Amino acid sequence: MINVTLPNAESHRLSFYLAMEEYVARHHNEADDLFFLWQVPPSVIFGRNQIIENEVNIPYCREHGIEFYRRKSGGGCVYADRSNVMMSYITRSDEVQTTFARYMEMVCQMLHDLGLPATSTQNNDVLIDGRKVSGNAFYHIPGHSIVHGTLLFDTDMEHMLHAITPPQTKLDKHGVQSVRQRITLLKEHTDLTIDAFKSYAISKLCNKVLQLTDEDVRAVEAIEKEYLNIEFIYGKENLPL
Repeated sequence: MINVTLPNAESHRLSFYLAMEEYVARHHNEADDLFFLWQVPPSVIFGRNQIIENEVNIPYCREHGIEFYRRKSGGGCVYADRSNVMMSYITRSDEVQTTFARYMEMVCQMLHDLGLPATSTQNNDVLIDGRKVSGNAFYHIPGHSIVHGTLLFDTDMEHMLHAITPPQTKLDKHGVQSVRQRITLLKEHTDLTIDAFKSYAISKLCNKVLQLTDEDVRAVEAIEKEYLNIEFIYGKENLPL
């Protein structure tokens, strides 16, 4: 598999990496599958068909400087920050079940080789000891499929629990504890730092490198404008006043 890299170490917002997936899928037709990891400032990402007001605590996000974006895949609402590892997988397959099965097996095997008892679910989650450590979603464009997901290495639990909770839903301490009991963090299962884990994952999954050029980056930024369009983010029916 090919590890896709950028020409420099500059950090980007979440919308850039969504556009990067799409650009790579549309313009790089390598026979091998493609994969890259990324990290973002505190952000919420919600699914293609979700109503933003039902999924995102917009006042909380604005108060705490948390960005929010819509993606083109389905699935639920996810919080991410620089303590999470985001994954992108691009393949030439059009078949949903085969693509997901191959991707989930790949991620679980990578964690197994680290000594972690990872399993997958029919909801496309990855579990360690029965607790969720990764959620994943899928969409396809002609000729290619894209799977992306998050690995919870560490995270700001308060932001995670409240940024994706509608304002009318108040989490008491028991609710917070209940959510925390259903998830786990990779840092609880390995002594690796997050950077060491990223290096490990790339070394396990990839044997080639495709470095994008500055011209590629400009093309990605052009695609990114769609993800930043206010109508795309909110939906035409829910535009802010």
